[in-house]
Amino acid sequence: MEKVEFKIKGMHCTGCSTRLEKVLNNQDGVLQAEVSLEEAKANIEYEEGQTNIEEIKETIEDAGFEAE
Repeated sequence: MEKVEFKIKGMHCTGCSTRLEKVLNNQDGVLQAEVSLEEAKANIEYEEGQTNIEEIKETIEDAGFEAE
């Protein structure tokens, strides 16, 4: 299990953070994702070999947000 934290830009309300968290938790290989609107970040635990940081970042960007 690996962990990664991204700073997230583009979230404006709890609906944004809730939607992003749901999208991330539905991604193959993601074990758990927690998105904080207040801290503008996402903490993600994932299985290496099933997904990777670039795929997770792409999922965030496909959902309409910017990941750093």
